[in-house]
Amino acid sequence: MRRWAAALLIVLACASGDVGGRARATVTVSAAISLTDALEAVGQTFRRETGIDVRFNFAGSNVLARQIIDGAPVDVFISADEAQMRLAESAGAIQPGTRVDLLGNRLAIVVSRGIASVHSVKDLLRSEVKRIAIADPEAVPAGVYARQYLQAVGIWPQIQAKTVPVANVRAALTSADNGSVQAAIVYESDAATARSATLALVVSDSRAPTIVYPAAVTTASKNRADADRFITFLCGRAASDIFRKYAFIPLAEHR
Repeated sequence: MRRWAAALLIVLACASGDVGGRARATVTVSAAISLTDALEAVGQTFRRETGIDVRFNFAGSNVLARQIIDGAPVDVFISADEAQMRLAESAGAIQPGTRVDLLGNRLAIVVSRGIASVHSVKDLLRSEVKRIAIADPEAVPAGVYARQYLQAVGIWPQIQAKTVPVANVRAALTSADNGSVQAAIVYESDAATARSATLALVVSDSRAPTIVYPAAVTTASKNRADADRFITFLCGRAASDIFRKYAFIPLAEHR
């Protein structure tokens, strides 16, 4: 039932528009929730320049990968990590030869209002930082990256008891914004959208994880030509400029 309901929600969300009595071409994109603001802006530009509609389904990459493997009607998958893309590839859900390593990102630590003592990752051990929101470290890319980094720094055992695992990276940011936690580990791109939480630091030392967002066309795509066109657009100058505005690092520009 859960699988059927998830697929149905996507179908309903991605129903094509109708222009002048004719169905409008639509590309359906399942993308990591950290891409929400940037891809909405990119989508507007793509629609304006091509006349092709683009509909987004945003969620944690692990959730999206499962939906795609289960046959959800999606044309393009953009994951926040390589592991979820490899999972979809190994299940035969990705068109061979279509994968592009699209974007990079960095981890960041944000703190809620009134917390001014976090200047390094080890400051998360301070007594005033009682709760730290992170995406689920067992499944969601942002949480996996955060756990790997805290393990590399050597403080995961001490910090684990403080962590509050949440559904995705935007939920972690919201927890810091509304003050239900004192800190959250998110992406740099998410930190830029914070409403009340403030950026304490961006993780950029030698132990920082390499964060890559791969994009690819799915085998379930019914609109391969426009899906290819959308990925080509994502790699172009106009989209790359938008991604930079939202603190992403374009990796495939001018491909």
